[in-house]
Amino acid sequence: MTKPIVALVGRPNVGKSTFFNRLTGERLAIVDDTPGTTRDRIFADAEWNGIPFTIIDTGGLDPSHGGKTPLSIGSAEFIDEIRVQAKMAIQDSDIVILLCDGETGVTAADKEVAELLRRSQRKVNGTPYPPVFVAVNKCESAQRRSQAAEFYELGLGDPYAISAIHGTDTGDLLDVIVAAFPEQEPEEPDDSVKIAIVGKPNAGKSSLLNRLLGKERAIVSPIAGTTRDATDSKLEFGGVPITLIDTAGIRRRGRIDPGVEKFSVVRSFKALERADVALLMIDAETGITAQDAHIAGYILDEWKSCVVLVNKWDAIVKDNYTMETFTRTIRQQLNFMDYVPLLFISAKNGQRVDQVLPLALQVQEERLMRLTTSKLNNLLQKAQDVHPAPSQAGRQLKIYYATQVRSDPPTFLLFVNDPTLLHFTYMRFLENRIREEYGFVGTPIRVVAKSRRDED
Repeated sequence: MTKPIVALVGRPNVGKSTFFNRLTGERLAIVDDTPGTTRDRIFADAEWNGIPFTIIDTGGLDPSHGGKTPLSIGSAEFIDEIRVQAKMAIQDSDIVILLCDGETGVTAADKEVAELLRRSQRKVNGTPYPPVFVAVNKCESAQRRSQAAEFYELGLGDPYAISAIHGTDTGDLLDVIVAAFPEQEPEEPDDSVKIAIVGKPNAGKSSLLNRLLGKERAIVSPIAGTTRDATDSKLEFGGVPITLIDTAGIRRRGRIDPGVEKFSVVRSFKALERADVALLMIDAETGITAQDAHIAGYILDEWKSCVVLVNKWDAIVKDNYTMETFTRTIRQQLNFMDYVPLLFISAKNGQRVDQVLPLALQVQEERLMRLTTSKLNNLLQKAQDVHPAPSQAGRQLKIYYATQVRSDPPTFLLFVNDPTLLHFTYMRFLENRIREEYGFVGTPIRVVAKSRRDED
């Protein structure tokens, strides 16, 4: 089941980021008194009364101002940007919170966004959807709380007077919001292999999707960021059902435009969450960039299997060493994912595209592989004979035995005398030994240590 999405919208400097941090319990969003500080994609998991949901913080300033020039409250200069935020929130969220400022009162910007939210709601069983709640922030005093009643004129129901910075009455608002979540229907079983095509904008993701499907399923454009949504396409390859998930381009932090692209990135990462294998596309013409490494880090954070596709290989002037040089550079930049296979392709003319799905399915098959306890312990014993664990403060790590506790991703539990003695470098050594013997190509491996005393 997917978690409900709650979006925070509103004009700049009303406290969206502060409220976001209050809900998530962390300082994940930058808070500043200058309108327009939020320029980044920012979303996180939150929970209230045991009910999990995803909260999205949004910006509200025209990017042409760079987030540096304070604008007068209610200025028409940033109305268009807030309007885009509100529209995307309605399209992609289950609940929308319109955050207003109780200190300044109702402004023209509040009224315009409220009107847009009302017009954009659709009817579900005769009820406006998604529900929109008005939160009037900065109501620290009794006078401010009483003045919050003026926000009834927005026509969106009861205004909730809160203080995001102090947490005053935020619990009452969350009670109402959680009660309004749509009923979560269990998803139908889907045994297809889910493959997400991810990468920075204009890397050729939609072109690859069309080539794999053999038809124009996705719009292809040379303009970066054309794909705004995560879309699923079903096919069968070698008798194996596959779901291809094409996603919007993911840009580096600080390079994501507020509005449409902000929400498209949310969709992309949600698509990555439900994928088994990620196809990370790199543009050969630009070479591997910090953005590519950043996306690879997200793939690893989600413990997803991965294949790196170097696209537009047909456009590269090559000699006998070009592929070797590219490979070395990519391996250096993605040294934290040295287990992933590389494939040089051209989605445009089909070069090596026929190898993409077989390689992805091989990676998925190895992701699900399980080792017997006897094989695993024999391997680890040999590894320790070749390279015993270094001692720390005169104490030697002892591995009594190990077992694979799960696949997807492969997770190995080591019972040891003291988990603190298992240094990261020795853990990597053991992981490499497992890979040398059994592969696990393209798949991250988890190695977890546990004291044998804790077995009970």
